[in-house]
Amino acid sequence: MTADKQLHLVPKLRFAEFVHEPPWDCPPLRKLAQRITRRNTRGADLRTLTNSAEHGVIDQREYFDRDIATNTDNYFIVETGDYVYNPRISSYAPVGPISKNQIGTGVMSPIYTVFRFHSDANDFFAQYFKSTRWHGYLRRVSNSGARHDRMAVTTNDLMQMPIPNPTLPEQYKVADCLDSLDDLIAAQGQKLFALRQHKQGLIQQLFPQYGETVPRLRFPEFRGAGDWRFQPLSDIAEPISERVGTRKCLPMSVTTGVGLLSQEEKFGRIIAGNSYKDYIRLQTNDFAYNKSATKEFPQGYIARHSGTSDAAVPNSIFTCFRPDAAVVNPEYLDHLFHGNHHGRWLRKYITVGARAHGALSVSEGALMSMPVPLPPVQVSRPEQQKIAECLGPLNDLIAAAGGRVDALRQHKQGLMQQLFPSLEAESR
Repeated sequence: MTADKQLHLVPKLRFAEFVHEPPWDCPPLRKLAQRITRRNTRGADLRTLTNSAEHGVIDQREYFDRDIATNTDNYFIVETGDYVYNPRISSYAPVGPISKNQIGTGVMSPIYTVFRFHSDANDFFAQYFKSTRWHGYLRRVSNSGARHDRMAVTTNDLMQMPIPNPTLPEQYKVADCLDSLDDLIAAQGQKLFALRQHKQGLIQQLFPQYGETVPRLRFPEFRGAGDWRFQPLSDIAEPISERVGTRKCLPMSVTTGVGLLSQEEKFGRIIAGNSYKDYIRLQTNDFAYNKSATKEFPQGYIARHSGTSDAAVPNSIFTCFRPDAAVVNPEYLDHLFHGNHHGRWLRKYITVGARAHGALSVSEGALMSMPVPLPPVQVSRPEQQKIAECLGPLNDLIAAAGGRVDALRQHKQGLMQQLFPSLEAESR
């Protein structure tokens, strides 16, 4: 689209009262909004904000648990209602996110582009930027030779982006429809969060706490069975390092806060490339320690491979082990690690700031020396089984609740594809 050419588009799905209305105008963003470039030149003590691909504009301290920026004197001042484009790409935002600031005044890094709509009635555009309809334009105008983790889009090109601009009544109708879906997704998300919190609380009761030898909550048939014991992981499991060798039928997997997912499930594609020589083969009930730190698991995360076919994980990020099924129930062990049992132990082995290939510096020996709580020998397997049977149904409830959230999100994405017109064919 040239600067002088005006697009007129019609969405595939339109509310009945607007079916016979004219097509939507699609003026460039610069005609609907203005750039905000006011700097924090006086060093005002304002909170630092971040535009997260998954969560939108949030407080940096809340997102990272600490302040990343130490000097914000030259940062942009962002007001409530301003929009922010973050050029950093991710699986959640393949061209970078554009989000509306809903949390109040703050400052943001100059790498972001900040703009403000002329009209305060702009919730329609907040929803539009949650769709993918504008992604193609940014891909066309970006510099392909730039950094692989960041879009190279000039401010001028961004402000020249064509934006669908129906009449205000139609904007309100579309925004209200999608806002109501957001409310439903948020409500389902709160139910999912509550289930996860309930499970975490139950795990804290069913396993002995640090420095204790008896769990605070114990099934009646085991209350007189005596103290639990702590054995090093090396006594009940062996490290595994078998390489894949070929890529015939092995699903590539990554760990997340919910266990092992295939790369296609998490990223929408296989990211391993053509080389599997440095990938470890996992069999059913093998465990993988992901040394990549997250906010929830700063010491990394341990997950069980519960699939029926072999999986593979990169050796540079994972340390893997196989439990002795005669001694420990793999499901029991899985629940234990979901409770972040390994966190306190591994913390002392992590050198601050030490990372190899993007992973925490934790040796296999440190992992295998980790003490694992087990019930007394005479009731060990029955008590392990009882705990696994107690927590297993909660996993099913959590999975079902997560499935409902995912289904609602997919429904909304599909609806947005219908409610917002495509710029692709018309703008070439």
